[in-house]
Amino acid sequence: MGLDLNWTFNMKAQPSKELLSIVLPNEKVLQCYQTIRDQADLTDKRIIVMDKQGLTGRKVEIYSIPYRSIDMWSTENAGGFFDVNAELELWTKSGHFKIKLNAQCDIREFDSILGNAILMNS
Repeated sequence: MGLDLNWTFNMKAQPSKELLSIVLPNEKVLQCYQTIRDQADLTDKRIIVMDKQGLTGRKVEIYSIPYRSIDMWSTENAGGFFDVNAELELWTKSGHFKIKLNAQCDIREFDSILGNAILMNS
């Protein structure tokens, strides 16, 4: 069946020390997003999502989605007053991921990063 995960990215952010500690020496961070208490990095090789769990957030699960595992993606821009979030869906070898981006995040920038990373390296 695979994974079926959802995240909402609220704004651009600077990468945390914790996330930077798992980025490889030859890997470049292209963009970073903040959720309510989680963080996600788009690198030139993968999407990394740090999912803090529990009341204290000390338990952390890290998802690493290599671009080479993405079979297909779709993006949808926000529709307006009642539809404030843009949406990105990823279909991968391990499951389905849905990411919402609020108005402070540019879905087309995300689209461009994905397109360059996936299509230029295939």
